[in-house]
Amino acid sequence: MRSPTVSTKLQRIATQAIDYPEDVFTNLAHLIDEDFLREAYHRTRKDSAPGSDRVTAQDYAEHLDENLRDLYDRVRSGRYHAPPVERVWLDKEDGKKRPIGKPTFEDKIVQRAVAMLLGAIYEQDFQDFSYGFRAGRSPHQALSELRAQCLGKNIQWIIDADISGFFDSLDHDLLREVIRQRVKDGSILRLIGKWLHAGVIEGSSLTYPETGSPQGGVISPVLSNIFLHEVLDEWFVRDVQPRMKGRCFLLRYADDFVIGCEAEEDARRIMTVLPKRFARFRLTIHPQKTRLLEFRKPARRETAANGNGTFDFLGFTHYWAQSRLGNWVLKRRTAKKRVRRAQQALWQWCRHNRHRPLKEQYQVLCQKVRGHYQYYAIRGNYRALESLFASVRKAWRYWLSRRSRESYIPWDKFERILKAFPLPQPRIIHQI
Repeated sequence: MRSPTVSTKLQRIATQAIDYPEDVFTNLAHLIDEDFLREAYHRTRKDSAPGSDRVTAQDYAEHLDENLRDLYDRVRSGRYHAPPVERVWLDKEDGKKRPIGKPTFEDKIVQRAVAMLLGAIYEQDFQDFSYGFRAGRSPHQALSELRAQCLGKNIQWIIDADISGFFDSLDHDLLREVIRQRVKDGSILRLIGKWLHAGVIEGSSLTYPETGSPQGGVISPVLSNIFLHEVLDEWFVRDVQPRMKGRCFLLRYADDFVIGCEAEEDARRIMTVLPKRFARFRLTIHPQKTRLLEFRKPARRETAANGNGTFDFLGFTHYWAQSRLGNWVLKRRTAKKRVRRAQQALWQWCRHNRHRPLKEQYQVLCQKVRGHYQYYAIRGNYRALESLFASVRKAWRYWLSRRSRESYIPWDKFERILKAFPLPQPRIIHQI
């Protein structure tokens, strides 16, 4: 008899999770066989930088069958050890640096396999207002839902929340305790424990963080969603909403979330209890970055600034404005810090690559500009796209001038270059 396919296994788990929402899964690890690991391999990105062992996806694929067979033996026997994660630092726009973890490629395969199992279970448990790192869900869907909730529930107040260093401060013991409410397979829990306690290599030093999710790990988004599902989502549905006098909503994308309330009294009550709730799970709501603001549709004769604030969510600033017909509508524009970040990144790229052949520069710039449009080109945000387009032209002209003998390329000459190498024009892609 043929063994069930990977998709069949995952579907059976998902069906069981739906039919028996109170059940605890105790027998999952046996599902991770060679076929399962092979599917996990295919679902793992192949273009990421190698980890501490310097083995690339191409290297691993050269002896794929042999490697997967050996990996399966180690996972099945419990001999698999999570290797340390290499940490590098990237510059941020504010002058600070943010850490990036680079797990080994083989470790990503095992993490992907476990993430597939956990996802089959928890996707049935997660709330509809959770959008981050979930199959078939996108930031644009979250943006569309945010607008619908604000308009449909007559939202007057917004809690713009910020969790201080969530991915670095995730408590390991509490995370395992939350997972055991649904999954008690010893082998799966041990693998998660190994990833949580895997060391971090930075230069020549090796450290073992006592908190935080696996840096750069495939498993991290799943673990973070599981934890915040318990900390925030379930609490909001079970304890908060029934006690509210007016309508309210929660919208979460990974660790970024907003809460909207129709009544000011409800919003202030949530604002009071929110830090206490997170403190129970050893997390901190940032006191300066978290704010309560009035966000209501202005009256006919009011201006948008009259007692009304704006807030940022998923890279966009949300605000009230008048349409061409004079009606008040909820609009979005690219957040200022995102505009600055994109402009600075393109300026620096043009600077460091100005001596490359013109055709190569053009091809990469087109990719970068189209990538920006792909996310930010939503209805009502055309001016921000135009601003980026103008800054790209300016940066490219300036740094091309710096590689020639001319003090500055005249506009007529640069226009001829743009005619031969036309940069992508701004256009709206997402009608949300």
